[in-house]
Amino acid sequence: MATLLSVNVGMPKDVSWQGRTVHTGVWKKPVRGPRMVRRLNIDGDGQGDLAGHGGEYRAVLVYQLESYRYWREHLERDDLRFGHFGENFTVDGLADDEVCIGDRYRVGEAEFEVTQPRVTCYRVGMRLGLPAMASLLVAHHRPGFYLRVITEGHVQAGDEIIRTRTGPGALSVADIDALLYLPGRDPAKLRTARSIPALSPGWQQSFREMAEAGEHPAAPPGPDKEITGWPGFKPLRVARIVPETPTVSSFYLEPTDRKPLPAARPGQYLAIRITDSSPPAPVRSYSLSSGPGMGSAPGTDSYRISVKRESHGLVSTYLHTEVRPGTLLDVASPRGDFVLAEDTSPVVLLSAGIGVTPVLAMLHRLASDREPQPVWWIHTTRNREQHAFADEARHLLAELPDAHQHIFYTAPPDGARAERQTHVTYGHLVPEALAALRIPTDADVYLCGPESFMTDLSKALQDLGLPPDRIHTELFGARASINPGIAATAAAATRPHQPPGPPGSGPLVTFTRSGISAPWSALYNSLLELAEACDIPTRWSCRTGVCHTCITPLVSGDVDYTTPPLEPPEAGNVLICCSTPAGEVLVDL
Repeated sequence: MATLLSVNVGMPKDVSWQGRTVHTGVWKKPVRGPRMVRRLNIDGDGQGDLAGHGGEYRAVLVYQLESYRYWREHLERDDLRFGHFGENFTVDGLADDEVCIGDRYRVGEAEFEVTQPRVTCYRVGMRLGLPAMASLLVAHHRPGFYLRVITEGHVQAGDEIIRTRTGPGALSVADIDALLYLPGRDPAKLRTARSIPALSPGWQQSFREMAEAGEHPAAPPGPDKEITGWPGFKPLRVARIVPETPTVSSFYLEPTDRKPLPAARPGQYLAIRITDSSPPAPVRSYSLSSGPGMGSAPGTDSYRISVKRESHGLVSTYLHTEVRPGTLLDVASPRGDFVLAEDTSPVVLLSAGIGVTPVLAMLHRLASDREPQPVWWIHTTRNREQHAFADEARHLLAELPDAHQHIFYTAPPDGARAERQTHVTYGHLVPEALAALRIPTDADVYLCGPESFMTDLSKALQDLGLPPDRIHTELFGARASINPGIAATAAAATRPHQPPGPPGSGPLVTFTRSGISAPWSALYNSLLELAEACDIPTRWSCRTGVCHTCITPLVSGDVDYTTPPLEPPEAGNVLICCSTPAGEVLVDL
């Protein structure tokens, strides 16, 4: 018979960690006597990061006495006390390989339902002083699990734990944990997991995405389709330069060896490295506005990037002032996952300013194929003079059987020069204006522009009924960070910069989205730590190679893993939380 050995609680507090402040509730201590368990919490308990912990489906965390005994021996530690693993209930029994998702248990006056394994989180490593602990919990099949409160009531140490219902599917906590985090997944178990009602919504979504990816794998290259891309950088020649507006010019890039350029997918980008500069050579990424693989785009034998000159932009200024036809530029092969889907749903191409470039490539493909579905072209810029590709887009839309065009100029009309066309509106593209366009709610939306524009428009689209998974975004520059529990500081608003201190002596590391190149230094334990030292926005959770939150495209080069990931990333990607450069590397960060 299972028994509740200890009830552990603790309120969130700020903890100093690696020069930062973490707001966390992982520090729990046993309490005596009865405690009231409510729908979201135990009285006296709290979580610091509600995005990853707490809430209805993660109200109570359970860990087992047998696992304490196991870790005391495995880690050779005699200091592990109840609550050390951040659990609310320490129990005798209820092993992870026996308890199933959906099982219900009565403890004291309360009843609970098992919803998911423990989230892989770096904070359990903080608590134990062992950074690899999140990985060890998964690798050794001892994660612990969360409970949802079915009936509120008092509980206390010594209460018997009685199973009141067996969950459907007979998938244990250890089974579910392995399905998400470990390789060699059983497709039958994956199908079963998706059908368990008690499984928390976040885990259900993860399994749906896994199943869809397995049901629709990428097609292998056929006899007429070569694997695209080349390793690292290679020189491409500037064939011609075309001014599009006073601040935007298009650069057509062709191969130097007369071999055809590999096809790119509409929406992808090129990384450009400028070698005519003091080291380290700056790298910037620019979306393709046309090129091979994009239908009837002009210059299909060359890649076209369209670059806006920024007042303090080192590389954009160089391209606009120094580059001439015949100039050689170092270019990495096309990459990026902001790409046009191959389906028949309505398409909305929504952009602001120079964010037009990737969606213009998508429009070329749609026009070339004369796709029958409705296509909505929505663009906002300052005025007609700053409106890049206005004529090109208009001609492409004329090729489509069901096209809708809406242009928003944010500057007031200039008298006689004002546009008189019905598709032009003077004013900002605010949510009310977007709602008036009556965009179909089953459309796929491709959204590109400044971060605030995409944030506001994404929310507006969802408010209109479009599902979040139908709204695809592309952000120029670094992506928004995911740093669970880290308290906001002034550094969060700091632009990326060179790492502090003397330069390292190792291979060059380039973060292409942020435009930072720095020699590797042994001061850092991972590429993630170097990026953090440069104040580059990063994404991570476990910091041990388990959760894959930190997965990042590897533009070129090779890495070594300091902690071998439990499941290696797909080719062309790297887990930056546990890798170091094996030579010069370029990372899409």
